[in-house]
Amino acid sequence: MILKIEQDLSRFKEIVRGRIKKDLQKFITKTELIGKKGKDLVSIPIPQIEIPRFIFGDNQKNGVGQGEGEAGEGVGQEGGAGAKAGDAEGQHMMEVELSFEELAQILGETLELPKIQPKGENELSTERPKYTGIGMAGPESLRHFKRTYRQALRRQIASGTYDPKNPIIIPVREDRRYRMWKQQPKQECKAVIIYMMDVSGSMGNEQKEIVRLEAFWIDTWLRSQYSSIEMRYIIHDAVAREVDRETFFHTRESGGTIISSAYKMCVQMIHEKYNPADWNIYPFHFSDGDNWSANDTEECLTLLKNEILPASNVFCYGQVESEYGSGQFLKDLNEKLKDDEQLITSRIPNKDAIPSSIKDFLGKGK
Repeated sequence: MILKIEQDLSRFKEIVRGRIKKDLQKFITKTELIGKKGKDLVSIPIPQIEIPRFIFGDNQKNGVGQGEGEAGEGVGQEGGAGAKAGDAEGQHMMEVELSFEELAQILGETLELPKIQPKGENELSTERPKYTGIGMAGPESLRHFKRTYRQALRRQIASGTYDPKNPIIIPVREDRRYRMWKQQPKQECKAVIIYMMDVSGSMGNEQKEIVRLEAFWIDTWLRSQYSSIEMRYIIHDAVAREVDRETFFHTRESGGTIISSAYKMCVQMIHEKYNPADWNIYPFHFSDGDNWSANDTEECLTLLKNEILPASNVFCYGQVESEYGSGQFLKDLNEKLKDDEQLITSRIPNKDAIPSSIKDFLGKGK
């Protein structure tokens, strides 16, 4: 019975995964999904059909086959004069909880994202238990059943109490064997994501919402690839400043745009804490493509070429289109740095373009 239940549960999970994969693009562009996340789980609403079922119980008023309704009505159908015909599918919504690891796996399968190959020789060392031997004492949860059985069999054979015709093996306290463990260092790669966003007057709420959604899915994928990861957030108009995550996605600013101010702060962060030999570095910059001047764009190109690109696994620039932005910065990047493999650019005209943009940024497995 337990095996049957486990098989049914496994089948149900596969059905849920298939439904989520089928509708992933819809989930990626829905803000509600971000609002349904907890510490370790995210709730996803999926449609389901509620199948009518019989309920056993006493029926004091009617006999078998009797009750309200007319002959020929379906089980679970609401009949009567008040019911109207319709052509829409009847559906209910069911909340399904997935871990971020499962969500990342579905994202990777659907967008065909390759596993990331971390760079850097030095890694973070953490302690992990490793079972290295067998002892005669320990908690029952670590009892080694095969070794315990073998020891009991040896003892009974040696004492002459073992009967091949009635092979009952009863371990005593001295027969019990337990797995022994000790702490061993495990090497884990470190990564940092440095998000930068233009918050000048031309970047409206719609553009910021696109950035928020895309950052959620980028975080989900990169967290599944690294055991240790940090997030840093920079906003800029004419000047740049570091902020927390909440401020990053909800700040309303105005004024001009000097992109180099954000790139200079990014370079400063890398120099102060994130040695490229030890860290996998992922700067992401989102803007509508307007910059203050051609001179500042040249300074940005110099900072990218000499400082940011050599230190990064990849540098990702996402251009979120707005009616006020010229889009010139994307053109300049693609023209002046088109041969640099560390640079990845993506146009994001609307929410529907988020999945393809994620694939642009993460599809190289760097």
